[in-house]
Amino acid sequence: AGFSNALLQTPSISSISSEGREDLQVNQLETQIWIKPDIQKTDVDFSEILNAIQEIAKDVNIFFDELEGVNSPSKDDDSLLHHGNLTSTSDDASRLEVVGEEVPDKNKTNGLYFRDGKCRIDYILVYRKSNPQTEKREVFERNIRAEGLQMEKESSLTNSDIIFVKLHAPWEVLGKYAELMNVRMPFRRKIYYLHRRYKFMNRIEKQISRFRGWLPRKPMKLDKETLPDLEENDCYTAPFSQQRIHHFIIHNKDTFFNNATRSRIVHHILQRVKYEEGKNKIGLNRLLSNGSYEAAFPLHEGSYRSKNSIKTHGAENHRHLLYECWASWGVWYKYQPLDLVRRYFGEKIGLYFAWLGWYTGMLFPAAFIGLFVFLYGVTTLNHCQVSKEVCQATDIIMCPICDKYCPFMRLSDSCIYAKVTHLFDNGATVFFAVFMAVWATVFLEFWKRRRAVIAYDWDLIDWEEEEEEIRPQFEAKYSKKERMNPISGKPEPYQAFADKCSRLIVSASGIFFMICVVIAAVFGIVIYRVVTVSTFAAFKWALIRNNSQVATTGTAVCINFCIIMLLNVLYEKVALFLTNLEQPRTESEWENSFTLKMFLFQFVNLNSSTFYIAFFLGRFTGHPGAYLRLINRWRLEECHPSGCLIDLCMQMGIIMVLKQTWNNFMELGYPLIQNWWTRRKLRQEYGTQGKTSFPQWEKDYNLQPMNAYGLFDEYLEMILQFGFTTIFVAAFPLAPLLALLNNIIEIRLDAYKFVTQWRRPLASRAKDIGIWYGILEGIGILSVITNAFVIAVTSDFIPRLVYAYKYGPCAGQGEAGQKCMVGYVNASLSVFLVSDFENRSEPTSNGSEFSGSPLKYCRYRDYRDPPHSPVPYGYTLQFWHVLAARLAFIIVFEHLVFCIKHLISYLIPDLPKDLRDRMRREKYLIQEMMYEAELERLQKERKERKKNGKSYHNEWP
Repeated sequence: AGFSNALLQTPSISSISSEGREDLQVNQLETQIWIKPDIQKTDVDFSEILNAIQEIAKDVNIFFDELEGVNSPSKDDDSLLHHGNLTSTSDDASRLEVVGEEVPDKNKTNGLYFRDGKCRIDYILVYRKSNPQTEKREVFERNIRAEGLQMEKESSLTNSDIIFVKLHAPWEVLGKYAELMNVRMPFRRKIYYLHRRYKFMNRIEKQISRFRGWLPRKPMKLDKETLPDLEENDCYTAPFSQQRIHHFIIHNKDTFFNNATRSRIVHHILQRVKYEEGKNKIGLNRLLSNGSYEAAFPLHEGSYRSKNSIKTHGAENHRHLLYECWASWGVWYKYQPLDLVRRYFGEKIGLYFAWLGWYTGMLFPAAFIGLFVFLYGVTTLNHCQVSKEVCQATDIIMCPICDKYCPFMRLSDSCIYAKVTHLFDNGATVFFAVFMAVWATVFLEFWKRRRAVIAYDWDLIDWEEEEEEIRPQFEAKYSKKERMNPISGKPEPYQAFADKCSRLIVSASGIFFMICVVIAAVFGIVIYRVVTVSTFAAFKWALIRNNSQVATTGTAVCINFCIIMLLNVLYEKVALFLTNLEQPRTESEWENSFTLKMFLFQFVNLNSSTFYIAFFLGRFTGHPGAYLRLINRWRLEECHPSGCLIDLCMQMGIIMVLKQTWNNFMELGYPLIQNWWTRRKLRQEYGTQGKTSFPQWEKDYNLQPMNAYGLFDEYLEMILQFGFTTIFVAAFPLAPLLALLNNIIEIRLDAYKFVTQWRRPLASRAKDIGIWYGILEGIGILSVITNAFVIAVTSDFIPRLVYAYKYGPCAGQGEAGQKCMVGYVNASLSVFLVSDFENRSEPTSNGSEFSGSPLKYCRYRDYRDPPHSPVPYGYTLQFWHVLAARLAFIIVFEHLVFCIKHLISYLIPDLPKDLRDRMRREKYLIQEMMYEAELERLQKERKERKKNGKSYHNEWP
């Protein structure tokens, strides 16, 4: 009765719609009324009618699926592909406002609108007519229309089997779901209040501004005068509400929701539309996984190139603007337009580039200090007493470094290596290691503050992630067991605790097995190094024969890099298998589990050989006459006479340069080659003019889709680089500089890839960088430990310090200058009797080329007694002093650095004080503005009612 009475009070409302008429449509979700524009407003309050109809529809659960099926097509045939908006069942209020206006021809030809040139395309679905999943698509598309979305189909120009489904969300649908999704929209411009400043501070600021007048005016900032589109509307925002729509700044309903928001709303709808009877037969993702649809993506906003200059004619669209001011190589030195990136790609991708930009900016001081340490080694090279003694030690003959084929050699032959070692292992190395440990902490703490500012500017402070949907694989596996969800109160599939534990144990066993595979690969590299040293020592070419150890290290690193890249492919498949075996409940749980496995695999794979060289190479070789051997056959490799640090530097330098070069090539080269091949085929079929006449959806479909793991590969590459930059930085101070140069290129490569080579990804929201922050913190802690061991064990810093204070010319004087290092090289070498060589270790030459007679003694790096002592080749007292000093240094260094890290973490608040004050004031102002706007609206309504001469009860205000 209420339903019929409400309809009787409404003049000239049409019945159930046919094509081209405004209609009344009642479905499962809501009841909507579209009124013709020529209907005059009566005394009836239509909001009350709408509320009454909604309540009745909920109570009696009226369905019009059958009626809807009559008016909507049910076949994917070619007859649907040539008639404009054939499957539209609802009209947009914004379209009613522009009736009678001419639609620009550009809208009809640029591929961003329906055929009528009015409805903007918000989303594209792609399927093939030959696909057998026709029935599921029919039900899905019928339910899409029931949700109020408008639809239009188009056949591909290059392949008639490919069908594009264009979707448009009318204003009513956008408003309804924006309210459900709590989309924050602007409603009032921000007002900033300046804090009181003291006169002294004002004078300082004036002097600074006067000094800045002589400098170039912020060359790194983008020119907002010539690029006005970069200026964001700085407004207060609030969750969108249709009841309070008059509070929001709406100049044009068509542009109130930007394209990224519109696509996100449409995707939200598509994820909740059923395609088949059944509790779990719902969502676009399942249709993509079962092949019903081939692709789904939002459109790019036109071409990224223009014939006209952006400075004289402005940007054609946001994509063109991003290309010119972000993805172009000409702006490599400028800041990123993060607000524009966020507006086009969404908050999640915007946060990645914000983090990458922040990391790159923080690398500047680290790269500068690292370069300073290297230059300090260069300038002090001629004053280094140790390298001088090595270069002048022509009378010291070193024992062979391998069995039989390696000859005796003068210590002075390693002069170049000693000088190169000093470039990285000098007095500033310890300071740099402490600096980098503190730098890692400062970087993470200030990133928290930077993230808080970004979250405030992008309205992410109060945003909470929605209750995630359960993965289809989890539902299919555990659909028989259900329990109530404590949040939603609905039954959902349940995984038993015993089943979960058993799967986790199997997954952990798989991880352990793959780590063992990595160790086996490292063991293979060790055997290669041991065998190859003898081979290179007997090589015909004098260059290789004289530098057999360097040649062995270089080739081993290159082979190790190839093994790393091959194992990475295997690890990805194993990590995918183990993650699916665990059956994570939601997509975020799946992503976190997969991320942790892939990082663990690749981190161990990338750094295992580096750990071997840093902490094991040359440490457990024994001594001449009693060498330790692998499988009682191969003699373990020794360090070069000038130390092991040169091997570690070569390992880090080669791996870092090769991996970064390979990653950059694969990131950009693969999409470029794929897209070039597609364009080549299109040019062969349609000529050069055909490609330019393709609509935007056709062009975007021919681009490469974003990889299946989203931003995982980008984050993983940078996190592994962060590990290289911090973990062994004491051995390779130039690592931050190489990382900085790579990241400057990486930002523009990623920007170019996102703007030009990939389909536009769906704009998604995120509050932070997720699990990667915890991984960064773990790397920061590990870097303190490894750098302490590198300085204490790998470098000669501690042995030199012990010699200077205990055994050198300045012993007991408290000095440690270069004059105190006189005699250090001789004191660090032990004496070996040549006749004590084992038969399989005895060299083929007797050393007569040095003195004309066979050698009786040779020297080797260690602290051992001479052969004629009571305990031949036993450890000397100096060895134990050095060992104790190394252990003491590790303990003191770690505790000192960890205390500094925790102190800095405590002193730096996560939220800047001015931001905290702005947030509190904004909350207060929003409440005041809402109150004033509501009061103003009520007062206007009261005045209008008084003018109409109507009597009302006494009401507030």
